[in-house]
Amino acid sequence: MANYTAADIKALREKTGAGMLDVKNALAEAEGDSARAEELLRLKGLKSIAKREGRTASAGLVVSEVVDTDGGQTGYLVELNSETDFVAKNDTFITFANEVLAAVVAADAKTVEEALAAPAAEGTVQDKLNTVQAAIGEKLEIGHVATVTGEHVAAYMHRTATDLPPQVGVLVASDAAGANVAHDVAVHIAALNPTYLDRESVPAEVVENERRVAEEVTRAEGKPEQAIAKIVEGRLGGFFKQIVLLEQAYARDPKQSVSQILQAEGATVTAFARVRVGNE
Repeated sequence: MANYTAADIKALREKTGAGMLDVKNALAEAEGDSARAEELLRLKGLKSIAKREGRTASAGLVVSEVVDTDGGQTGYLVELNSETDFVAKNDTFITFANEVLAAVVAADAKTVEEALAAPAAEGTVQDKLNTVQAAIGEKLEIGHVATVTGEHVAAYMHRTATDLPPQVGVLVASDAAGANVAHDVAVHIAALNPTYLDRESVPAEVVENERRVAEEVTRAEGKPEQAIAKIVEGRLGGFFKQIVLLEQAYARDPKQSVSQILQAEGATVTAFARVRVGNE
């Protein structure tokens, strides 16, 4: 007869994020001792880390923090990935995500590599990540680290499902005048996913490729030669409205562009970052 209950299984599973069968086997081996079972799960996980290298970790969450700096603020976004949504909403995973974020902020890490090397507890974030994924039994990884700095930084975290932690994180840096509208712009970015801040930010090769495609399509449509240049420029304008934040139709008032909304406030957005769980 089993010397543990369904409540024991539920409690240990919620604490570690491990699978049902793994938890039951650990409790059985530990003769119902939850602390020993948790240790067995961790040891088993450490042995199997290498085996999980080929797995895909496309679930997870995004966490953020904005801190005051000399002359302004800096915002940080960290994407922590797991293999399943079950782990993504587990308290152990969420707590670890916030520990990683704290380490990133303390070290002012700006890349995944810097985040993994950041000090955490008695070692580094990488050491802690190895320990946590061993206990949970899934591949865990830091997907992205993003930072922006400005006079003012607003953060917006979006949940794509009510039972999951935030899956989309946005940071918007603005001048001081943008403080009243930066959050609304962040919500817009979460929804419309611009790639660049303004036209000047779009790489020349991207523009030239789009211009070439637009010209080829226009000629294939049999448009008059004298009209092709104007049509191509019009299509390029439409392309910019899709990928450039300042030229996008504002989500809350599509009759105005984001640039017009900012101008009405006398505000300037200087940078933004958007991270969505599972995106390359």
